Amino acid sequence: MPTIDILLPGFAIDTDQGYPAFCGVFLVRGPDAAGRPRTLLVDAAHVGRRPFLWDALAAHGLTADDIDTVVLTHAHWDHVQNIDLFPHATLVLHPDERRYAHTPHANDWATPAWTGLLLEQLPVREVADGEELIPGVSVIALPGHSPGSIGVVVQTEAGRATITGDALHFAYVARTRRNPLVFWDSDAAARSIDRVLAVSDLIYPGHDRPFRLAADGGIDYLESFALTLTGLRPDTEGLAFADGSARPLWVMPGVEEQRALYAKNADDIERRISRVPRVVGPARQGAGPGSG
Repeated sequence: MPTIDILLPGFAIDTDQGYPAFCGVFLVRGPDAAGRPRTLLVDAAHVGRRPFLWDALAAHGLTADDIDTVVLTHAHWDHVQNIDLFPHATLVLHPDERRYAHTPHANDWATPAWTGLLLEQLPVREVADGEELIPGVSVIALPGHSPGSIGVVVQTEAGRATITGDALHFAYVARTRRNPLVFWDSDAAARSIDRVLAVSDLIYPGHDRPFRLAADGGIDYLESFALTLTGLRPDTEGLAFADGSARPLWVMPGVEEQRALYAKNADDIERRISRVPRVVGPARQGAGPGSG
């Protein structure tokens, strides 16, 4: 039966000076249909976590070369930047996510203009709703936060677990049923949250700890919170803490234009995909802080 391990935990942390945007990074392992062991990485985090990702792989007895598949729940900057560490892996994502990344909306700050170039650095496998990655591991379509958001449903010994990406950022979203950050379609995002809740025994959200919903609708976290801040003291003058139990809903200005622009750009997108040079070479580890 396939397993899920947390390589890097997700954190629901914001500041008034920018977004740390620490997404969860997950290791899914299990045999393929022929019985061969497979090692999948779900999301890759941003470059600020690159040395920590190397260390987390090593703690599981792995290197980047041991990852045969990188699944992107979506192509936002905080989930995608480290995919170049895995040049021997196949990149798995939804076709709408891949294509949109080549001509993102001007107001879509989470999808920089270079995103499409990065995606094409690995061999790409486009997947659809319900598609099996390995036995017991399948794709679930969860659009709304972005055009081609997907989740990964894993049949584990503890039950059906869904790795949601930012279709469900935080545990509290399971109660509000509204995505707090929408770049594509608010109504679709709400339906995707409902779908996650309908199919899942356990939920691994994009920026929070894994959890179950209790019988009374409460959040039953499955992991303890652990985070150390450096460079600050609790009594640092000017340091303040705000209520983070919920976030205001934000919908990208111009979201109503998204579908029409995506359709209009279809031919240009295909040309861009066909012309991207591949420049990523073998992964080099151990270049983080303190490595000299």
